[in-house]
Amino acid sequence: MDNLVSTEWLAARLDAPDLVILDATMHLPDEPRDARAEFAAGHIPGARFLDLASFVDPASDVPKAIPTAEQFAARMEALGVTPGSRIVLYDDSAIRSSARAWFILTRYGEQKVAILDGGIAKWRMEGRGLTDLATGYAPRPRSVCEAVRSVRDKREMLANIDSGEWQVVDARDAARFEGRFGSGSEGHIPGARNLHFARLLREDGTYRSPDAIRTEFESAGIDLDEPVVTSCNSGMTASVLLFALARIGKYDATLYDGSWLDWGCDPDLPKESGEAR
Repeated sequence: MDNLVSTEWLAARLDAPDLVILDATMHLPDEPRDARAEFAAGHIPGARFLDLASFVDPASDVPKAIPTAEQFAARMEALGVTPGSRIVLYDDSAIRSSARAWFILTRYGEQKVAILDGGIAKWRMEGRGLTDLATGYAPRPRSVCEAVRSVRDKREMLANIDSGEWQVVDARDAARFEGRFGSGSEGHIPGARNLHFARLLREDGTYRSPDAIRTEFESAGIDLDEPVVTSCNSGMTASVLLFALARIGKYDATLYDGSWLDWGCDPDLPKESGEAR
């Protein structure tokens, strides 16, 4: 299974016994929307609600931290996801939150994970059916598996400013990255490059072609043969960059967990404003 599937592909396989569909919608805190209520009102038939907003490690000092291996196993068990299932993620979010879910699942070893290209918005636009009926499933026992994909922390990111071991790509819009007045941001991590995640998507919310994705990263000054760490405000849209990199065969990129929420609130850390140098 490819890591990006079409609405046509999913519609033809809704009844497949090894297929699990997860609604990974999460909205920004200032949006007056309720992802759980929207799911209850209408979702893709057979889908289960991931509740991505709560899929974090609340004990971590890192804001909105990636869940631990134990927390991941508990959530998958509660959702009845059997190891080795084919998993399709979708969202109805302006920040393309299914990419965050994709990163979490692949971090803990799930190999058959795909994002629905265009999400439920495209499904709905095409007139495909939705349901408000809850999907029945039983919990499935899960073992705790160690992470197979890395995340970076504040200490490592600070050391990287001097070492330059990783190229840092920031997925926020240019105003926040540059720290313009009124943007609510002081700028960015020194040395970071900027690639707004929306540039990787078409107007209908589907992902651009691999060639177009590659061009966007290269235009942002990224050498795709060298190590990359992605960042954003909280680790959400940085995951869109990670997914796009996977689309062009670069699977070794990593996430700065916590991103600007973690970095920007620390007065002792250096900040840089203006355009990327």
